[in-house]
Amino acid sequence: MKIVGLSGSIVGSKTKTAMLVFEKTLRAKYPDAEWTLIDLADYNVQFSDGRNYLEYEGDTAFVAKALMDADTIVIGTPIFQASLPATLKNIFDLLPINAFRDKVISFFVTAGSSKHYLVAEQQLKPILAYMKAQIVQTYVFIEDQDYVKKEIVNDDVFLRMERLVEDTVNLTATYELIRKQQEDQYDF
Repeated sequence: MKIVGLSGSIVGSKTKTAMLVFEKTLRAKYPDAEWTLIDLADYNVQFSDGRNYLEYEGDTAFVAKALMDADTIVIGTPIFQASLPATLKNIFDLLPINAFRDKVISFFVTAGSSKHYLVAEQQLKPILAYMKAQIVQTYVFIEDQDYVKKEIVNDDVFLRMERLVEDTVNLTATYELIRKQQEDQYDF
């Protein structure tokens, strides 16, 4: 099971901190999962210009190919100005319309205000659905008050993150089983 964590911003530390909590939990509970972390702050990704993702080079090609090759993608995103960051939207724009077909996508959101809770429902979920993702319906919403000195201090966040890890892995395994059963119906 190839799982890619995508930290969807090039600024701030809260999203990456939460992604590292996800990674630690995943590695503890499912050590056989193949995990790759892509923190967009570490890459120089070009703006999408409408080309096929295979035509890009460098960091852009690496990020796009890693996402396309994954079985599962975990997206961590902050909310800026009541919206997704442009860096994350650019990643979606680089990929083909059906990029997430047969992939399980889960996510968590970091935000400065509880008023940003619906951004994931109104913006992120429709994009993922349009790109044919199998979306883990529950996600983790983390507010500024859950952090102190760049560390998560709210025990409930850790519990919700653990549940997100379990739901992500279980949904991926379920869809793999369904796909295998469908493929076994054919004789070739």
